[in-house]
Amino acid sequence: MPSHSRPGLRRTEAPPAVALSDIPVHDPFIVTDAAAGRYVLYTAFDEAAAGRGTGVVAYTSEDLRHWSGPQVVFRVPEGTWADPRTAPWAPEVHRHAGRWFLFVTLHEPATPLGRVRQGENLVEVSNARTGLPYPPVRRGVVTAVADGPLGPFTLLQEDGPVTRPDFMAIDGTLFVDDAGEPWMVYVHEWVQLLDGTIEAVRLSADLSRAVSDPVHLFRGSEASWLSTRIPSAQALPPYVTDGPQLRRLPGGGLAMLWSSYRAGQGSGEYVETWAVSESCSLQGPWSQRDVLVDGNAGHGMLFETLDGTLLLVLHRGMNTPKVRAELHEVIEGPKDLRGGADRRDLYGRHA
Repeated sequence: MPSHSRPGLRRTEAPPAVALSDIPVHDPFIVTDAAAGRYVLYTAFDEAAAGRGTGVVAYTSEDLRHWSGPQVVFRVPEGTWADPRTAPWAPEVHRHAGRWFLFVTLHEPATPLGRVRQGENLVEVSNARTGLPYPPVRRGVVTAVADGPLGPFTLLQEDGPVTRPDFMAIDGTLFVDDAGEPWMVYVHEWVQLLDGTIEAVRLSADLSRAVSDPVHLFRGSEASWLSTRIPSAQALPPYVTDGPQLRRLPGGGLAMLWSSYRAGQGSGEYVETWAVSESCSLQGPWSQRDVLVDGNAGHGMLFETLDGTLLLVLHRGMNTPKVRAELHEVIEGPKDLRGGADRRDLYGRHA
């Protein structure tokens, strides 16, 4: 598939490679394409960035320092349940059963899901920065398929998301259990629940639809830093859950990265944290661990480089005009994860 340049620009040669620090990225996801000797970075785009429609773009690199792109790999199609004018969230790509599958969150903001109710009372959720109402609207995770990591990806189900249509669900990821059964692990948003959750559904063999009821894994209020906090008005909901990612540890344990907000000024500090399954299975129970990366950084995922180094990619600058991807080493033990070196030599601006 040829590269797509922005409308109005005509190039006679490939654009110069750029550093990660120069690429606007929310919810970064990197695939190591060992067969091609390269890395592929995925992020969403909107009409302001690409000029026509919304969807997912990919950047490619052979060394994690110099990136080429963007190349459009998926556009939100017209005529489906989702609004094609609303940019998707959290794209990620997985190789499964010989094909490549895109998991991405789509939106239909014109379809309300009803206000949050606690007992007989209706609760109005507001944006902490603007003070404006933040009502639950239709939002869900879809899957799309392609023959290669650069697409084009074709939506597998057009009449609704894989997640339940009455759930405000985001950030779906693929997990294959020890029996070879595929699952989607996703976020049930705090906007609908106040105490956001991580949940899972088992998928059909072609990953096009859910074939089980949702399984509850844990709540945002279980975050490690809340267990030692003195109860106060500041410790009340909402509790945010974002960006689950799973990894099997060398000793057979099962770890899950996820992100949330830790108490601080304004809406708090976005952080990357993790949990471990006490049963080594998806169903848990899940025990919460320490923060891996703080300083308004999160929505990360782990990948192995071509030489076998384990890296965490995440974005920093949440809720600011400049959100960029960073790379950090992570050290994994038989049953744990620890933060390692900040690899600014890879993601920083070129000299």
